[in-house]
Amino acid sequence: MFSKRIFAIFLVLLSVNFAFGQSKSKPSDKFRQLEEILPTPNDYRSASGAPGNRYWQQRADYVIDVELDDVNQRITGKETVTYKNLSPDTLNYIWLQVDQNIFAKDSDSQATRTISDLKNITPSQIEQLAAREYEGQVNITSVTDAANRGLRYTVVKTMMRIDLPAPLAPNQIFVFNVAWNYNINNQRVFGGRTGYEYFPADKNYIYEIAQWFPRMAAYEDVNGWQHKQYLGSGEFTLEFGDYTVRITAPNDHVVSATGVLQNPAQVLTREQIQRLKQSETAREPIKIITQAEATTNEASRPTGKKTWIFKAGNVRDFAFASSRKFIWDAQGHNVEGNRVMAMSFYPKEGNPLWEKYSTHAIIHTLNVYSRYSFTYPYPVAISVNGPVGGMEYPMICFNGPRPQADGSYSANTKYGLISVVIHEVGHNYFPMIVNSDERQWTWMDEGLNTYLQYLAEQEWEKNYPSRRGEPQNIADYMTSEEQVPIMTNSESVLQFGNNAYGKPATALNILRETVLGRENFDFAFRQYSQRWKFKRPQPADFFRSMEDASGMDLDWFWRGWFYTTDHVDVSIENVRLFQLSTQNPDVEKELQRKQLNAAPVTLSQQRNAPIPKRIDEYPSLKDFYNDYNKYKVTDQERAEYETFVAGLSEREKQILNAGYNFYIVDLKNIGGLVMPVIFNVEYTDGTTEEIRIPAEIWRYNNFDASKMVVTRKEVKAFVLDPRLETADADLSNNFFPRRAVPTRFQLYKNSQQQQP
Repeated sequence: MFSKRIFAIFLVLLSVNFAFGQSKSKPSDKFRQLEEILPTPNDYRSASGAPGNRYWQQRADYVIDVELDDVNQRITGKETVTYKNLSPDTLNYIWLQVDQNIFAKDSDSQATRTISDLKNITPSQIEQLAAREYEGQVNITSVTDAANRGLRYTVVKTMMRIDLPAPLAPNQIFVFNVAWNYNINNQRVFGGRTGYEYFPADKNYIYEIAQWFPRMAAYEDVNGWQHKQYLGSGEFTLEFGDYTVRITAPNDHVVSATGVLQNPAQVLTREQIQRLKQSETAREPIKIITQAEATTNEASRPTGKKTWIFKAGNVRDFAFASSRKFIWDAQGHNVEGNRVMAMSFYPKEGNPLWEKYSTHAIIHTLNVYSRYSFTYPYPVAISVNGPVGGMEYPMICFNGPRPQADGSYSANTKYGLISVVIHEVGHNYFPMIVNSDERQWTWMDEGLNTYLQYLAEQEWEKNYPSRRGEPQNIADYMTSEEQVPIMTNSESVLQFGNNAYGKPATALNILRETVLGRENFDFAFRQYSQRWKFKRPQPADFFRSMEDASGMDLDWFWRGWFYTTDHVDVSIENVRLFQLSTQNPDVEKELQRKQLNAAPVTLSQQRNAPIPKRIDEYPSLKDFYNDYNKYKVTDQERAEYETFVAGLSEREKQILNAGYNFYIVDLKNIGGLVMPVIFNVEYTDGTTEEIRIPAEIWRYNNFDASKMVVTRKEVKAFVLDPRLETADADLSNNFFPRRAVPTRFQLYKNSQQQQP
């Protein structure tokens, strides 16, 4: 029966899509589960990616007194730390981070710094190499217990171990004191995430002080103590706690810090306090200190000292900035029910950019990030302009872009400022609240934050020039020889910006737009963010949370994007057209005749045509076949067809005469990274159709697949990834038939002088 032949044809065609059999993964299966890589779930971290029912973390509360020496650029401080052992383990010693020791002359960071040549060395690098008389090492002057009895301690480069006088059992508290001092680094010369900037014109300084006090290292369930040495790239991971910090500075300085100012009456003028109160309900930022007032203040000289007192609750770190140059503006804002003071501190050199954009960018960041993760929980959010180009701490961040000396600025500077404020304020969410381990996994804060930065930038204005987030922007890096897996330790990454910021941010954007869809991704991402707010997640917790909340197996995605250096390059190798025979001799023979007539005349046929033929010279050689029309339908053929049709059902008759075209598109995964396949089908009638195929099309064969497209229309062309969703590195093989992909090139003059 013909119906059986129809279904036989369908089975042959469909077998192209469903090629069951041995995997051709050459040699690794890209859909293999990550269970052999990820740690085994337990009571502390569940298989769903959520904190387990016995999850724990330590706590450290600080009371700190610090004095800033504006004459000698020096810090002197003392602290009392209350350390709470909430782990199930008994501790015999504790570890503290002493990150400022990175500026010691013999630090590992200095000793291991490499350079390939001096062709592109900058003046500041030369100055740094020539200025090694600076010694930035921390001087620990005393370590005592609560009764001021001396404690044994050992400084190990950027870490310090304190030997406990008695074992610290679970749920016990240990109180100790540390006193220290150090020379502040010139950030413009020695770089780093902290330091001072000197202004020769008015002989003043801006200090941005961070990673400045001995801080409790993290002790956690996965790795125990995180005491990996600080080399400069891997930042830190710390314990949450409450801070009371008293900062003594020259009495003409303005101090900005993590937390809420506790003694405004002692450090601010009556007018400044009034303006600050007014700013709480203002619709635009209000100047607490105007540019004219700051310029006047620049010419002053201190007559004494002031102590600024700040308190911050449930934060993992503390930073501050101090200068007599600061302009100060502020605006209160309601972030989903939480009243937040958004504030900016900057010198006149930052205007007009800073007064126009900084505080607005803070508020915009809090709105967007809160919508996609959790409500911003702190009472203040601060942006400070100074020597540090971009760095984040709880409630405060340091941002560098400034206009030219005459106040003019380029588009790059404008958007650079807006973007860096968004990025650094956004770090309050990741990692200041979702407390990932930056010393080990930079991508867990920088990548997630850069992804949200991209969303915030796109909500700032139409066609915002985002550097990272769009898939095509990362394609070149993904074919680079310097690419390493995202799951590489922070200190071993070759291209830090691309690896830790750009690639993971792009991966999440693709996961949102192309793999999961916005609604599903956003739900899962909020679940992860809220599960691990004020807790310490590991990479497995993120991977598992996203799968758990989205209802999708994403191990193939994490494996490809995070654990390998595969890139996306899918090629349309060929397109084959199949059409179902109607078995109607009138239709089929006429089609054969048209196909023969449409066939091109070959060169030989053209040249042979005028040559005399023997049969024309001797007509007697002609017989029946010379006049036979093989396209003429015989009565027998028509009768056989009518008998055949009579045996078909109405549905089979419809299928037989529907005029379907079966296009088989042969795909090759050249880059190795399995991804969804998106087709744009262009038809000859001018219409188009988008076909979206999940990444599982590659599950039986990771490198070759064929997809059938069934349509009654005639296809003009197939285009892969038409909206640049997948970071495909080679667009030239995304078309069938092939198209030329335009490339702009520049004409250069001959570098050799022409001979006369």
